[in-house]
Amino acid sequence: MTLPNLLATRNGRLGAFFALYVTEGIPLGFAAIAVATQLRRMGVGPAAIGAFVASFYLPWAFKWAFGPVIDVFRSKRFGHRRAWILFTQLMMALTILALMAVPLPTGLALFTSVLLVHNTFGAMQDVAIDSLACNTLHEDERGLANGLMFAGANVGQAVGGSGVLFLMGTVGFQPSFVMVALSILLVTGFIVLPMKEALAQQLEQQGGNAGASVEPPRASLSQAASEMKAFAVQSFRSFLGSRGAFSAMFFGLLPVGAMCLGLALQSNLAVEFGMDDAGVALLNLWCTIVGAVSMVVGGMLSDKLGRRRMLGLYIVLMSGPVLYLWWQMRLNGYDMPRPSNSPAVPALITALWIASISYNVFNGMMYGTRAAIFMDVTNPKVAATQFTAYMALMNLAIAIAATWQGVVSEAFGYRWTLLIDVATGLICLLVLPMMSKPEGDRISDDKTEGRARKSAVVLGLLCLVWVPAWLHRGQLGQGAPLMQTFFTLVFVASALFLLAAREVMGADIGRLRRPALACALLLLAVYFRKDLALLDAQPVLQQAAEALILLGPVLGGLTLLGLAARSWASLHRED
Repeated sequence: MTLPNLLATRNGRLGAFFALYVTEGIPLGFAAIAVATQLRRMGVGPAAIGAFVASFYLPWAFKWAFGPVIDVFRSKRFGHRRAWILFTQLMMALTILALMAVPLPTGLALFTSVLLVHNTFGAMQDVAIDSLACNTLHEDERGLANGLMFAGANVGQAVGGSGVLFLMGTVGFQPSFVMVALSILLVTGFIVLPMKEALAQQLEQQGGNAGASVEPPRASLSQAASEMKAFAVQSFRSFLGSRGAFSAMFFGLLPVGAMCLGLALQSNLAVEFGMDDAGVALLNLWCTIVGAVSMVVGGMLSDKLGRRRMLGLYIVLMSGPVLYLWWQMRLNGYDMPRPSNSPAVPALITALWIASISYNVFNGMMYGTRAAIFMDVTNPKVAATQFTAYMALMNLAIAIAATWQGVVSEAFGYRWTLLIDVATGLICLLVLPMMSKPEGDRISDDKTEGRARKSAVVLGLLCLVWVPAWLHRGQLGQGAPLMQTFFTLVFVASALFLLAAREVMGADIGRLRRPALACALLLLAVYFRKDLALLDAQPVLQQAAEALILLGPVLGGLTLLGLAARSWASLHRED
């Protein structure tokens, strides 16, 4: 039987991209819902589960780096984007199957590492699918296609989360890995393999003898590196170019409303309150359905009543269900994490259902409106670059939230976690009024240089503050992990700032060009301070690592302060 090329017809294209996005949602639902639930049943603590879920989102925060590679390296035989989708889906299936050999909970570190590799391929697949959509969908079908793609991701999450949990009641935990892998491979076999991109169809029509007009360009590492450098320069200018774009950068890094009932904390509580796998599956299934419908409703209301006004309302309303759950836990005297086999608390199971469903109404309304806000402040001349960067920052914010929520839950209890989540989720409202559309089509306005200098000063000072924070970390007690998470964000932001600045500033950077590169690498290396305990048996190496942990941020901070005093006139060039 010959399978049809779905890209050849309108309905085929719509169905194909829906199915492709299903494969993106399946692993997310599997890890964040099904696996997180089982880990809690195995006695794994909320902090470890939070770090596990955070590692799932990290590759998506840096997916922009895959764009130039996918654009440059292509296959003439299998098609440009189709080849990447085939490769990544096969690797996603293989890495999921490899997880079956990892014992849990003893092998959680290895399990997390393999899943990190899996999600790296997932992020690459997402870039390839979006690239294929941009080059395949007709203009009059893009709106409907995007709606179907997000719906497909939600369906995938339901399959990987609720579907797997339902299945576990019959076949157990281990066989569920096979189900996830097969779900991905079914799309590979029935959707991706029969696909033919426009270039492949041209080659086929010409009998395999392509002319110069359809010959794919030859790939090179230097070409990919050049495109990544151009991305960094464009992103840097776009972020600093207008007040709205600059504010959106902070908005992307901040939690947009309370987030805890959309991450692993919900699964942790469901297990501790006494819900079985079928109950957790049913709860998440309804949350997915309600969230998907609310995305459409929220977007329609924001179009009619004002984007920023409605987004602010949705963010405030997201706090309500979390505060309701906090109140119910307070009435029942529930705070610190308990063993998974503790007696069930029926009143809290009911409260979790009410809180989760109502939360997903407002979270769904927020979701689509937030994306529209980012589009509003994005400069059309660099739309693909700037919008992709905002989405990456948003995924980084999710990873950070998952990490700190697990740490705080173990250190201070669930009730403090819920209150802190509400408080931090409302901070973004201070930034929201500043997210106005840029005027005209210029990338940079007359305040761009000032924003660059202020950013360099703030990041530089924060890097220097690291020294006393690190030296006195023992006095922070249970708050030390939060300090570590905050400075990790500072170091990553500082490193990216230094790398982009040395390309944007050109000759204006002067003698700081090489130090900027060296300090960026040192700041990224400080991330591995969490592995310092591995050097206990090597005192000399441990002392060297301790010195590097202090020296990197100091040199990075001084270099950033030096950049603040330089000329940033090059930011106004739009070549």
